[in-house]
Amino acid sequence: MKILGLDSSGLVASVCLMEDDTLLAEYSVNHKKTHSQTLLPMLDEIVKMVEADLSEIDAIAVAAGPGSFTGLRIGSATVKGLAFALNKPVVSVPTTAGIAANLFNTEGLICPIMDARRSQVYTGTYCFNEGKLTTLTEQRAMSIEDLITELNEKGKTVTFLGDGVQVYKNVIEEKIKVPYFFAPAHLSKQRAGAVAYVGMQLFKEGKYEDGKDHTPVYLRLSQAERERLEQEKNADKKA
Repeated sequence: MKILGLDSSGLVASVCLMEDDTLLAEYSVNHKKTHSQTLLPMLDEIVKMVEADLSEIDAIAVAAGPGSFTGLRIGSATVKGLAFALNKPVVSVPTTAGIAANLFNTEGLICPIMDARRSQVYTGTYCFNEGKLTTLTEQRAMSIEDLITELNEKGKTVTFLGDGVQVYKNVIEEKIKVPYFFAPAHLSKQRAGAVAYVGMQLFKEGKYEDGKDHTPVYLRLSQAERERLEQEKNADKKA
């Protein structure tokens, strides 16, 4: 089985090509360029490097959200275009599950945290059970304080990773009461290889969709949408 993986849900832009148990190529960039400038050139580069024929892939796996609203939209548009052009199905991988998959067979709880602003994180909790990634709590948006309280109540060792670690590391160190670790740099951020790994498992379980049906998972309203609703509410009060 051959699968194309993409992740543009955060600051990292990442593309990969995976065939069965072999990661043929992976290209990740964590820099200031927008994903609209990077994804397709990166894809073109790995296709050339491994002399791949994209018509031979079985599916396209994408980090479907949550994450950056702009990044998710760019990723979604890219995947929908590729799916249409190649006539291939899309596997929507929960962003936090893709991040958690970086820490294969880690003992205890795996807790990805993405900075969602306003003192909140996008998060979920995971573990590996006999080598398979298992979701313990579905991804959601919540305050970092509530997350730490919840993890303390579970009483298990937890490993944190994701861009939220840099933002909330001091809060975690101050308030966490269970044994904890922070994943190292090479395993702590989004990677297309991890998305493809999870996507391959989901594809085998029949969890895929037509490209035209793919939509990002935001979990929260964008700032523009929140401001519009607030304006509408204020207008109703004045009416």
